[in-house]
Amino acid sequence: MEKERMDVLREQLMPALQCKYEEFRLLGYDHVTVEQIWQCLLNKKWKNMNEEKKLYEWVNDILSLSIGEYMSFLTMESYRKQRSYGDDDLEAILKELL
Repeated sequence: MEKERMDVLREQLMPALQCKYEEFRLLGYDHVTVEQIWQCLLNKKWKNMNEEKKLYEWVNDILSLSIGEYMSFLTMESYRKQRSYGDDDLEAILKELL
């Protein structure tokens, strides 16, 4: 989907994103951001989107995002960043063990 259309969609979905943000904050996840939630949805739920969705389907995807899915996304992003910086302690430990 083109960037301009995604920007418009994001503005339409902002109330649902804000609601999910506040839900995660109430659960004690103080470092969550709306941007991270948006990126999580783009990279996990909407990664292989081939069809047009209705607005209520987009909202449902946002509101049904679980904290487990979100934390999994953050963990994988963290691993990707470490790897891109060449700072992969886990890989070094595995090499030592093998």
